Amino acid sequence: MSEKQVYSLSISARAVLNLHSLNNEGGEGNQIQTRMVDIVTYDENRQPRLANVNAISGDMFKHIQAEHLHRIATEKGLPLCKACQRFDANRMSADPDFRDWVKAEKPTQVQVVDRLLACAIDNLEGNLITEGNLSAPRKSVVEFGWVVCLPDKDAGASDEYFHVKYAPDRREKPTDKDEREGNLGQAIFHRPTNSGVYAIVTNLELSRIGYNDISHTYVDGVDRQAQYAALLESILYTFIEMNGAMRNTQMPHLVALDGVVAVSYGIAPAPTVSPLNKDFKQVIEGTRDAINRLHNKDVVQVLPFDNLTEFSDILSTLILESEPYTMQSVGAV
Repeated sequence: MSEKQVYSLSISARAVLNLHSLNNEGGEGNQIQTRMVDIVTYDENRQPRLANVNAISGDMFKHIQAEHLHRIATEKGLPLCKACQRFDANRMSADPDFRDWVKAEKPTQVQVVDRLLACAIDNLEGNLITEGNLSAPRKSVVEFGWVVCLPDKDAGASDEYFHVKYAPDRREKPTDKDEREGNLGQAIFHRPTNSGVYAIVTNLELSRIGYNDISHTYVDGVDRQAQYAALLESILYTFIEMNGAMRNTQMPHLVALDGVVAVSYGIAPAPTVSPLNKDFKQVIEGTRDAINRLHNKDVVQVLPFDNLTEFSDILSTLILESEPYTMQSVGAV
């Protein structure tokens, strides 16, 4: 077995993002509300306390990554079901051929998951099939946590700004008919913007690419290496281009990115510690040492990075010089 077979990979990173509005709760009247979450932190006496901070949902980052994966898979000719070819959020559940097959064949859960694995996006991003009274899950290979602003006093802030839609002739008032038919005239609205140091955690179970979790076997015909490379490339692009709401006029300023990539080359999870813990790098490195001592070899490697360039180099090297770990197939239990 190659030492370059990656079982799992995790990313624990801090990102400085300024003046973004990538994820909001919604709007009330002409007021757009920024997304806020409560987290537990510690005060100066090491006592737990609640803090309310702005955040970007893990769902948003998963969508960003899936968008990049769709483009990469399309360009590289990876197999996609009809629904994923058009980037349908329902994935294979919206594929008419798949739905007809389920109704006609009455497949088992194992057969359904095998078919899901034939599509690169269903394989990597996951799905839950409920067609025909089934409940056949395909757990995602990639996981994202909430991207949360650090609760420190000077680590972040959220503001609201007054905006007016430009109208060339402000003296002209829209008629009742205009107001009924569309958004005409000089509308006013309040828009949020956020700046801060954000904690990001991501985990990839790369050994599960093409692996049926029910039958505990790999499906024939899946190009695991190609999908492995496409997935890591999509993760890289997720950090390079953080898509989301209001980018047309509030494209985020990515100022800094630092953290660690933990890579596991054996049956051991790549350790992840949130950058909400200021000592996250040291804790991850200590966990690596303990795991490696347990296995009596370097099963886990920790690759630190201090900027986007170093992070890009780490992932590019993994794409070019490694492959997904192959677990021993044991058959259904």
